[in-house]
Amino acid sequence: MKKKIIVTGGLGFIGSNLIGLLLKKGYSVTNIDKVTYSSNFYNIKEFKKNKNYTFIKSDIVSPKLGKIINRINPIGIFNLAAETHVDRSIDNPDSFIKSNIIGVFNLLEIFRKFSKKNKKCKLIHISTDEVYGDILNGRTAENYPYNPSSPYAASKASSDHLVSSYIRTYGIKAIVTNCSNNYGPKQHPEKLIPKLIYNIITNKKLPIYGKGLNSREWIFVEDHCEALIKIFQKGKINNFYNIGSNKNLINLEICKKLIQIGKTKIKIGKNVKIEFVKDRPGHDVRYALNSNKLIRDLKWKPKTNLTAGLIKTFTWYLENLKYFKLLNKKDVLNRLGLKK
Repeated sequence: MKKKIIVTGGLGFIGSNLIGLLLKKGYSVTNIDKVTYSSNFYNIKEFKKNKNYTFIKSDIVSPKLGKIINRINPIGIFNLAAETHVDRSIDNPDSFIKSNIIGVFNLLEIFRKFSKKNKKCKLIHISTDEVYGDILNGRTAENYPYNPSSPYAASKASSDHLVSSYIRTYGIKAIVTNCSNNYGPKQHPEKLIPKLIYNIITNKKLPIYGKGLNSREWIFVEDHCEALIKIFQKGKINNFYNIGSNKNLINLEICKKLIQIGKTKIKIGKNVKIEFVKDRPGHDVRYALNSNKLIRDLKWKPKTNLTAGLIKTFTWYLENLKYFKLLNKKDVLNRLGLKK
């Protein structure tokens, strides 16, 4: 009998990549997604007919979630259901509070009750390095204090604290992971790398916030998903794990790398030029994780070199241009996150 897993938010970027990997490893996966602008059925087209894959449309805020979880009776739940775009959180914090805080609270209440019946089930709650805030020097270990800057980061920090409190108070079997910036196939082009790739392919200017000096730690999505599965299988219950590559680049360097890769793939149009635009309000200068705990205790390490990962990513978008056509153009082209 297949081991059953639930992935919430599985029509999104990381969730769909995680499902693909779980299926390859022999798990039976149920994808629970409420289907928002960032959900895309194109992301699961290669396994939607897999007999071990099931999709259920539901919101983690919904009280019906309990019935779904009890019926499936999984051995693990990966919670990736979240609003994730910082600019959107500046424009509309309300949806972030509902999904990232109230939704997680509802999931925790359901999981707490479900755990009494299924004592072996684990909850893996996926979070972000943004909860730590601006890290001008060094790298943040798991015991570093939270200092979120945006409504998005604050909502994720709140959800992490909720999970931690349920671990301590109710003894649920849960683990929190905090990951650096992901990139790879199937990512919505509101995020930096797919936005730049889309604009290079469609001969548009390449918008870079401020002076392009903001530094981010980048990890290929498959490496992140491998880490999540390893944490589920071998991680210590009631622990936090940072997941990062230890590779930081400023946004301007990422942009220049993608232009160079683009030149090897297509004829670059004359409009493909870097354009510095008004910075994001409260924009953190640098994020950087210390992932030594994961590397040391679980023998995990990222496999994908940044340049190789960017080439894989650019190639995927070129070979899957239909992906862009399934998105609302306003969600792809409009600038969000400017204080009015």
